Amino acid sequence: MTKTIVIHGIKACDTMKKARAWLDAHGVAHDFHDYKIAGVSREILAAWAREVGWETLLNRAGTTFRKLPEADKADLNETKAIALMVAQPSMIKRPVLETSKGLIVGFKPDVYARALTD
Repeated sequence: MTKTIVIHGIKACDTMKKARAWLDAHGVAHDFHDYKIAGVSREILAAWAREVGWETLLNRAGTTFRKLPEADKADLNETKAIALMVAQPSMIKRPVLETSKGLIVGFKPDVYARALTD
């Protein structure tokens, strides 16, 4: 693969640990971007949303989203969802893997195997 794979997420997340361990075990070189520490821009989130949909990016099952006031959860649309994810990156589903073939959101070993191994 010519383009470096970048895995975006939060270092302490268990799913991130599994995904990074899978990449390491399969010899897939990658860079790690911790968006809880380094942040993520509205522009990047908007580009990801165009590719996979904001509904895929927004982690509605996570504690951060569930603890939001009902008013913040009501009438969600792309603009509102992106603003929430910029303000609280913990609401972004993890991991987001940028590959030369496109984005992979979430960790499923079979999806990684199909996308990342020859």
